[in-house]
Amino acid sequence: MKADKKKTMRLLKTARGQIEGLIKMVEEDRYCVDISNQLLATQAILRNLNREILHAHLTSCVQNTLETAEQHEKINEIIVLVDKLAK
Repeated sequence: MKADKKKTMRLLKTARGQIEGLIKMVEEDRYCVDISNQLLATQAILRNLNREILHAHLTSCVQNTLETAEQHEKINEIIVLVDKLAK
């Protein structure tokens, strides 16, 4: 992985903490809007982290292979990811 590992781990641990908080909120029958807001915050962290990881992938792994025989494979990987993100 070419993305900043320290930042990636920090964001993943933050998201994990938020998910643990969400579980507690559901167990405590907290207000639905509060739960929804927490879900949106968690999704935003994961979405931003995914964007950073993909950016690092494009600027390193893909860029390095564009002049090799693996270029079609890397482009297909990106197409699959873009399709998943568009859902």
